[in-house]
Amino acid sequence: MDNQKIIGVVGGLGPYAGLEFVRKVFDQTIATSDQEHLPLVLLSYPDRVGDRSAYILGKIETNPAYAIADILAKLELLGASVAGIACNSAHAPAIFNVIADELVRRTSSLKLIHIVEETARFLAQHYPATKKIGLIATLGTVRSRVYESLFEPKGLQVVLPSDEIQAGTVHRAIYDPLFGIKAKSNPVTGQARLAFLDAITHLQSRGAEAIILGCTEVTLAITEKRIGGCVLLDPGVILARALIREVAPEKLRPLEEG
Repeated sequence: MDNQKIIGVVGGLGPYAGLEFVRKVFDQTIATSDQEHLPLVLLSYPDRVGDRSAYILGKIETNPAYAIADILAKLELLGASVAGIACNSAHAPAIFNVIADELVRRTSSLKLIHIVEETARFLAQHYPATKKIGLIATLGTVRSRVYESLFEPKGLQVVLPSDEIQAGTVHRAIYDPLFGIKAKSNPVTGQARLAFLDAITHLQSRGAEAIILGCTEVTLAITEKRIGGCVLLDPGVILARALIREVAPEKLRPLEEG
């Protein structure tokens, strides 16, 4: 076990997103005892990392990339050889590209896995006939067009909610201080869950053949793998599987498709 590679996870974006993501790593690992699970380090510094969506939308000036790069450096010092960031918005080019540049500047050897690239690869491999992909995500992720930039070259069309549904339903279900999942993570409020279900129905009406739950906290509210004949894809599970693949592919559980 001493020579086994260690998985690093940037949590705290928000805190339950990191916790939920680590659970997915455990769930996707073949293990029948404590000792058969993979070494993993989770670092959660929510007070140090500004809101990613707020930065993308120009509401804060400091790029969260620098704080995330600092956390990645700490993970590497703790022995991590591969890492994932438990946040979709952090993979927007304005943030992720700066993180990547910072790792190069620091001569880091850490391998950072990109959640959207892995999701595009997963779709091509497991759902090759599915071409219209709905997206439920923060407004920052939507505005960054990170999914379109990686999906469209592969012939995949990203189906977005209307502006009204994105702002009044999805955004509020994530950020509302009274009922949103960032304020009420455990348990999630019924109002937040119903809002996400409304958004899923809306995307289906727009022709979505599959829907990506593109905020790592949405799966706290939506646990189904399929709704109304439409498969729901969790980039968190996909990233978790990618990290296991990198360190110990023989420990990766067979895929359970929805």
